[in-house]
Amino acid sequence: MAPDTLYGLHAARYAGEMTAASQLPNGANARHHEVTRLLQKGDLNAAAALCDRLTAEFPLFLPAWHTASFIALCRGQIASASQMIHHALAGSPSDPRFLLQQARVLAAERRLAVSLGSAEAAEKGAISDPPLLDAIGSFYSSIGEHERAFDAYSKAIAHEPSQPIYWFNRATVQRFLGRLSAAEDDYDRTIALRPNDYEAHANRSELRKQTPDRNHIEVMEGLLASGVANWRGEMQLHHALAKEYEDIGEYSDSWRHLEKGARQRREHLQYDVRYDTDTVDWIIEAFPSAPAAPIDGCPSREPIFVLGLPRSGTTLVERILGSHSQVFAAGELNYFAAALVSAALAGNGGRPLPRPQLIAATRELDFAAVGADYLGRTRPGTSQRPHFTDKMPLNYLYCGLIRRALPNARIVHVTRHPMASCYAMFKTLFKDGYPFSYNLDDVARYYVGYRRLMDHWHKTMPGSIYDVSYERLVRDQEGESRRLLAACGLQWEDGCLEFHRNPTVTTTASAAQVRRPMYDSSLQQWRHYESQLGGLRNLLLAAGIAAAELGAQ
Repeated sequence: MAPDTLYGLHAARYAGEMTAASQLPNGANARHHEVTRLLQKGDLNAAAALCDRLTAEFPLFLPAWHTASFIALCRGQIASASQMIHHALAGSPSDPRFLLQQARVLAAERRLAVSLGSAEAAEKGAISDPPLLDAIGSFYSSIGEHERAFDAYSKAIAHEPSQPIYWFNRATVQRFLGRLSAAEDDYDRTIALRPNDYEAHANRSELRKQTPDRNHIEVMEGLLASGVANWRGEMQLHHALAKEYEDIGEYSDSWRHLEKGARQRREHLQYDVRYDTDTVDWIIEAFPSAPAAPIDGCPSREPIFVLGLPRSGTTLVERILGSHSQVFAAGELNYFAAALVSAALAGNGGRPLPRPQLIAATRELDFAAVGADYLGRTRPGTSQRPHFTDKMPLNYLYCGLIRRALPNARIVHVTRHPMASCYAMFKTLFKDGYPFSYNLDDVARYYVGYRRLMDHWHKTMPGSIYDVSYERLVRDQEGESRRLLAACGLQWEDGCLEFHRNPTVTTTASAAQVRRPMYDSSLQQWRHYESQLGGLRNLLLAAGIAAAELGAQ
């Protein structure tokens, strides 16, 4: 997540939260408006410099301290953000804007219980302020309190039902909560109020399988035909149309839109797949063999890492495990990588390192400390049950390091047919990350690097990683689920077969799919595009992936 979107923050939307006028010196107000303008532009450095001058010259001007705290938190300066919001609250302890900012700072300090108290107090004070209620909803959503977010957005809608962003935000949390029909209704309302909200069109398409009699193709084709002012909106429409055409079996039209959308996304990325494939080489070079025994890591047995490639079935596996009474599904956590980087940089005096040197530096870490730091970062959410899942797909990069830092943790690797896996990534418009997925040559090269690294981990740490095949899981749900639970040291529970009834929040691209019972329609989906995927297949063959593996499922 980008620094300016942590804890419900977004600098460009800050002005909507700062609508109240201040009965203070005109010079202070004028400069504060200029700070807000700079925030809307995304110029944090200039906004920070001007705000520093503002607080120095007008120390009793409380909105400046609030804004300074906001900027500091956007920049990751948590201690400064805390000091500044305390200045504001000292002068006005019940101001709901100040209380919301305090909640954000407390969340950044990982004091979630106290932060919720501040957010609740802010919500009570913002009862007739729809923009602030919307900001409070965004904060709740950012810390995983989606029911509270739903309530805050609903209050904003009740006061100002003509504002489309409130409907959009409520639709998003309804999707996370599995209320797919209600989410579609909210997206419908969003689009009725703002027809050119292309993200709403794209999100709505994902909520269910479209049918020839009930789809949005005509509407979205009409929007494209009338012209879309920005490339991102056009790209979102192309991906949504690709999905809806595929749903109704119009595969040539689906591919036509998918190819256009992916090309647009790739053209606006500064990315070279060699950086990621070279990373595999650097990791193998840094960890060429198994960890020395006995492994002196953090002894916790709590974590179950579910990893692999995106769109490989990791969410499905997490939902099965998370339906067990002993397992808390924590979602995609970036904490293991963060703990590694923090430890490596500390060893370099806090100075940044190029990626090859950073990876090399991780060889000399105190892995027990890394494991303990990782666990600490997951708290308090992961302390609810004896085990928790971490479903970050990219943790496949760190299997050897996970083994050293948390030798008793379980590692579950979800595999999928190479062609199905590559096509599933190519057709997905990811909100963040995975820049390789918008070009088939990049997808092929990334996939080969991933396979090479997983083969390396299996070779150097035999028996440490449990592979679960997505195809086998779909075809033999109970048998594979029983084997999965046994591999994780868990007793069988029938509820694991009812994973689609699990109310746990899902925020990934699979948020709609995992609310359905097991289905096998996605297994063969890629075969509708075998000719278009021929170049991908040839690249995989040339890299040594067996023809038999690429053909059969």
